[in-house]
Amino acid sequence: MTLLEFTGCALTAFGPALSMFILTIMNDPVRVIILIASSFFWLLSLLLSSIVWFVFPNKQQVWFGVLVSVLVQELFRYFLYLLLRKAERGLKRFVVHSLVSNNKHMLSFVSGLGFGVMSGLFSLINILAEVGGPGTMGLRGGYSAFCIVSSIFTAFTILLHIFWGIIFFHGLNTDNKNLILYVIISHLVVSEVTLLNQFYYNTLALSIVFMMTVGSGCYAFKTAGGQLPIIDKLNNQNTTAAES
Repeated sequence: MTLLEFTGCALTAFGPALSMFILTIMNDPVRVIILIASSFFWLLSLLLSSIVWFVFPNKQQVWFGVLVSVLVQELFRYFLYLLLRKAERGLKRFVVHSLVSNNKHMLSFVSGLGFGVMSGLFSLINILAEVGGPGTMGLRGGYSAFCIVSSIFTAFTILLHIFWGIIFFHGLNTDNKNLILYVIISHLVVSEVTLLNQFYYNTLALSIVFMMTVGSGCYAFKTAGGQLPIIDKLNNQNTTAAES
C-alpha cells in the first residue's frame, strides 16, 4: 500500500514536469545544460535564504521567512536571466539548431522548469520518504489527505515556476516592469497561501493556487505566441459584429 501511495503522489507531483522534459528538453543537450544550470541557481537561492534565516532567526513568524525566500528566488531568477543572455551569444556561434535560435521563449521555459522541479523536490522529498514506509502520513489525528494535497500543491508550483519564468523573462526583454511585479507578487501570494494548510484550509488554499496557475498559464501561453482556435473564432466574430 505504501508503494502505491508513494508512486501515486510522486507521479501526481512530477508527472507533468517529467512529460515536459521528455517531449521538449531531453533530446537537446543545450536545453539539458540550461535546465541543470537553472536548478543550480534555485539551490543557490535556497542557500542564501537559509543563511538569512540562520542569521536572523524568527521562528514565530514563518510568513517572514517565506517572504525572504520568495524575494531571494526572484533575485536569482534575474541573475539567471543575465547569465543566459550573456551566454546566448556564445551558444549561437557553436549550436545553430538549438533553443537559443529556434524559439526565444524556450529559454525561459527551460529555466522555469529547472526552478520548479528543484523547488518541488525540496518541498516534497521528505513527505515521499515518509510515504514510502513503513507507515503513512495522516495518522494520530492528522489530515488523511495530506500527502495527495501536498503533491497537488507541488505540481501547481512547478507549473507556476514555468509560467513565471516565461512572464518574467518577457518582462525583462520588453522592459515591462508590471510583468516583473506580477511575478513577484503572485509568487508571494502562492507561497503565503500554503501556510493556510496548517489550519486545514486545504480546499481554500488549493482553489487560490489553482486560479493563480490558470491565470498565469493563460498569460504565459499568450506571451509565448500560443493561439487557441476557439478564442480566435470568437475574436473574429466580435470584430465582424463591430464592423457591421
